Amino acid sequence: MIPNEVVSKPLFIPKPFIEANTSEIGLHTLKNECVIPVFSKDNERTIAHQEFIDIALESALKVFPHHSFDAPEIRVSHQIKGRTPDAIQKNVKDLLDHERTQYFERMAFIIRIPSIVETINGNEIALCLGGVRSYNLENLYNKKTIEKFKFFIGFQVKVCCNLAVSSDGFVEEMRVSSYQELESKILEVLQNFNAEKQLAQMKQLSEYSLTEHQFATLLGRTRLYQHLPKKDKVDVPFLSFNDGQLNSIAKDYYEDTSFSRNENGDINLWNVYNLFTQANKSSYIDTFLDRNVNAFNFSNSLLKTLNGSSNYHWFLS
Repeated sequence: MIPNEVVSKPLFIPKPFIEANTSEIGLHTLKNECVIPVFSKDNERTIAHQEFIDIALESALKVFPHHSFDAPEIRVSHQIKGRTPDAIQKNVKDLLDHERTQYFERMAFIIRIPSIVETINGNEIALCLGGVRSYNLENLYNKKTIEKFKFFIGFQVKVCCNLAVSSDGFVEEMRVSSYQELESKILEVLQNFNAEKQLAQMKQLSEYSLTEHQFATLLGRTRLYQHLPKKDKVDVPFLSFNDGQLNSIAKDYYEDTSFSRNENGDINLWNVYNLFTQANKSSYIDTFLDRNVNAFNFSNSLLKTLNGSSNYHWFLS
């Protein structure tokens, strides 16, 4: 059950935090209209999507007891359809609603804490937390085993709903065997998160800029990066964005209403970072958080380059 401290509606009308092939779903639908997958060899149930969300929310209320929370924003993909036994002989077109079953293989959610806010480069950001669950990472055809989750705490830029997630607030593979263990590990992430450190890093991005020539060099190098020999990739920052996303970044450099270049063609690294996180909305659920963290690390590597670090010069040379 969602605690009373959760407000029923967000304090602003959000765009989706992820797009790609996802659709919006309500927590009520997950709880009442979706079946729970099981491990087929012993019929042990998985930790359901809605339980993951409830555990995250309950944990956040323990760590931030004096704050209000927006209702969870939930996105799903890869619908798995089924039917009840009494409808085994029916044609699809004749199935009644109560004879259809479904669950969603992949789910991502965020919960905003709108009372914890900061401003960077004129953009208001709010603390948020969330996670990803992908049943395709589990062997549901075997006996019950360790289950895997992704969880984060970071910030969201209100004007565009881009997420800002650093590696310090992200667990790529949270492996648990029970509801209680999942809660314990989520609490550990929330309690150890250093919000001041991430805010300081993001504010520093706004203090450094790329010229139009440097930005063009950056985009050209990002295309070359995907074809670099393995021995050469070792010495440059890792980048996980694909060609389609790089095209979006190039377009938004000119056209984005919030993060485009200035009148001289320069663009600060905070805006560059947001062009990357904006493009990341086209990622599928299972790669979305990983790429978000990569955008943060990559943007900070550009800052190191501008500060004279020879280890990170390749993308701007």
